[in-house]
Amino acid sequence: MSRQAGEQAPQVGDPAPDFTLPGIERGERRDFTLSDYRGRKVALAFYPGDATPGCSMQLKSYRDDFEAFEQAGAVVLAVSPQDVDSKERWCEREHFQFPLLADTDKRVIRAYGVAAPVIGLKRTVFLLDTEGVIRWRYSGGIRAIFKKPRELADLLASFS
Repeated sequence: MSRQAGEQAPQVGDPAPDFTLPGIERGERRDFTLSDYRGRKVALAFYPGDATPGCSMQLKSYRDDFEAFEQAGAVVLAVSPQDVDSKERWCEREHFQFPLLADTDKRVIRAYGVAAPVIGLKRTVFLLDTEGVIRWRYSGGIRAIFKKPRELADLLASFS
């Protein structure tokens, strides 16, 4: 990630800034690198906090309708500033089948321009095509406003 302070957040049509973050997927802790997903479509979801009411609603909807993402040929990567221990506890309880990534220093959150005062970040989803280019972006603001999995999957299915 080479974005400098004050530089514009990536826009639709820009390459998604690459990153590597620690995380958990199906009980396994490891590092996740965005560019490892080239060749696949990606729903990159930034959410304010593990196990909070709004974020639980959002990520449980992704879990419960995960087949829609799979049918679109997409993976889901969910990023928040809490540590991997927090994500592991939440995953054990909720059985998420996609990676939860820990951006504890908010480096990636800043690079994507989703940092926000008080809550830490704006609930935002970036949809990436198979080349890692941002094709769509939605920011739901402070409340638990988010796009439903089927809507995201339909958009993803239209990308190459």
